[in-house]
Amino acid sequence: MLYGRLDDLRERTSTRLSKVLRETSSNHQHQRERDVATSMYTDQLSQFSAVENGLCFGRLDLDNADNDNFHDANLEYQYIGRIGLFNEEGAYEPLLMDWRAPAARPFYLATAAAPDGVRRRRHIRTQRRSVIDIDDEILDLEHADPSRHDGLAGESALLAALNASRTGQMSDIVATIQAEQDRIIRSGLNGVLVVQGGPGTGKTAVALHRAAYLLYTYREQLSKRGVLVVGPNTTFLRYIGQVLPSLGETDVLLCTVGQLYPGLSARGRESAEAAEIKGRPDMTKVLAAAVRDRQRVPEDALEIVFERDTLRLDRRTCVQARGQARRSRRAHNEARPLFEQEIINALAGQVAERLGADLLEEADIEDIRRELRESENVRDALDWLWPLLSPEQLLTDLFCSPARLTAAMPGFPTAEKDLLLREPTAEWTPADAPLLDEAAELLGEHDPEAAAREERQRRQAIDYAQGVLDIMELEDDADPDILMATDLLDAYRLAERHERAAPHTTAERAAADRTWTFGHVIVDEAQELSAMAWRVLMRRCPSRSMTLVGDVAQTGGLAGSASWKQALAPYVADRWRLEELTVNYRTPSEIMHVAADVLADIDPTLRPPRSVRHTGVEPWTQPLDPAELGVQLADLVGKEAVRVGDGRLAVLVPADRVRELGTAIASEVPDAALGADPDLSARVVTLSVEQAKGLEFDSVLVVEPRAILDASPRGANDLYVALTRATQRLGLVHTGALPAVLARLNDRDMAPS
Repeated sequence: MLYGRLDDLRERTSTRLSKVLRETSSNHQHQRERDVATSMYTDQLSQFSAVENGLCFGRLDLDNADNDNFHDANLEYQYIGRIGLFNEEGAYEPLLMDWRAPAARPFYLATAAAPDGVRRRRHIRTQRRSVIDIDDEILDLEHADPSRHDGLAGESALLAALNASRTGQMSDIVATIQAEQDRIIRSGLNGVLVVQGGPGTGKTAVALHRAAYLLYTYREQLSKRGVLVVGPNTTFLRYIGQVLPSLGETDVLLCTVGQLYPGLSARGRESAEAAEIKGRPDMTKVLAAAVRDRQRVPEDALEIVFERDTLRLDRRTCVQARGQARRSRRAHNEARPLFEQEIINALAGQVAERLGADLLEEADIEDIRRELRESENVRDALDWLWPLLSPEQLLTDLFCSPARLTAAMPGFPTAEKDLLLREPTAEWTPADAPLLDEAAELLGEHDPEAAAREERQRRQAIDYAQGVLDIMELEDDADPDILMATDLLDAYRLAERHERAAPHTTAERAAADRTWTFGHVIVDEAQELSAMAWRVLMRRCPSRSMTLVGDVAQTGGLAGSASWKQALAPYVADRWRLEELTVNYRTPSEIMHVAADVLADIDPTLRPPRSVRHTGVEPWTQPLDPAELGVQLADLVGKEAVRVGDGRLAVLVPADRVRELGTAIASEVPDAALGADPDLSARVVTLSVEQAKGLEFDSVLVVEPRAILDASPRGANDLYVALTRATQRLGLVHTGALPAVLARLNDRDMAPS
């Protein structure tokens, strides 16, 4: 019945879309209406396709106070699924309750001690459109089995999901959300919520389901500004990319911090030390000094040839013009017209004196000013004194010049300045992106006049769109069963959506606009953000409506945060709330015992999350010959890949050996993946620990744990991350002695046969 209703909706929507596409008209208003309807119906069809798998995953059998027979047909049933579906006939009754609706919450929270009116909770597992398993939880104490209630809702369904082979893409947890996760997902929109949780506690899943919940609950507030989800790298974003569409949300912007600067491809590599310097809050002063350094004045005077005369622009005049422009508090490029006006006035005065100022009228003086502005020599002088700069030009000029670095970084050691030097053609790195964004704030629009023209055109488009919507609202013969554009759009969104070649969704518009501010921002692996990256995100969310998930024990980057208080104090002081996830759903207890030793070495006061399962498979180690590491490792990986079967195997290696060892592995396992953005659907993938953050695999081989530990001051954090990526099996491969922190593995130097 549910799939029948979904098919009916899909067919009706397809019919409406086909009808709209067949319509032709030269009328501009009708073309816009046609585009609105096309986009709306296309989005609906995408949603129907995305939620089809696992459409219904649960049922609540609700208590009927007037009936004591548990199996009576009059017991009220409420089906829970990915989206809401209604019976369009009669009273418009719900056939399927959206998991985000308040009425669906007992599916996640009801217990035998507090059943909340629920007699039985049914978990339904499907494959395509067929039911393959049912798990019932009896919450009525008279019928319940006390041994089954250990705090996990839907234990059978949960363990089935946890033990399933990984596919290279993250799966949603909508059918198995636990109580502590549900509380966080449904937390209010306002303020900064920090979700601290160890590995495997479902931080990422909670963050994504929270995004879907907020868009459902606060649709009106978030539809215009949108929701931003920030991840640590593009590999991670591809890994989580299908979760929100499977929950019925297709218009959320997923990006890295580097991608928040439109048009930037931050693929360059640099040392961890250079990235740490760029992430310091002091870089705001460095960039401000770099901008001031480009607002020049001559040592003596500039001589400018104008027509057949030579004009002199003395230092005092330039200093006064510069002071006037700086006192305006405008950004560098936006203050240029003020500086230019002062200089042109001074030069015009010289020309007027030579022509005879007493004989000239104001119109004559204005003509002189115009001619001076059009003079190539005058323009060259102005561009030297106060150049119009792009953020890219400012940073390239700064990082390619030892002299400019010295001028902008007077208090920095020479060694640190040398780390920032680069070639003009070098690729931008992820750490450059926040600096470019900061530079854009300091510089302002590169072409203020063009920006003003665009703003006027935008306002005209909005006014026109409002007129279109006003006319559409007056139509009396509209089918009430079909959504109109006025039900979904306001004039602002309509105008933005239908500009020629302009992006039409909120996410697309936001991605193209550096100044866009979001209704809510969600950050995964938030502990890795540098101080400069935090500045970017706070600019994107002035309302400070944010969800930050992470684990300070897993901070690997030198510019990352040691505590949430340290990261947030400059922006919200102590006005943030903390929630903790304490249950480890990913990592078996056998593996977590090993990882706990590393965690204790990081900070003895930290406690690992409690694992909900054990597999009976102990972590193992295998010593290899350093001279034959590549060959022996490839052979070992091939054997482990056979053991994993249909699952996924990750080989985590020191960052500087990914290419070398990954190539050796690929020679033994031809479909193995590696590279800067590897295919996670491959059976075997070679990664650095940084690339593996937030990911999970059936089996993990950690290669040279001592090298990972010694690679940086936060090597223990990286090792902790590496040890906690596996859902089933963990092996450690080493050519020397194991680090002392892994001492409990010393008696396990044998790979399983």
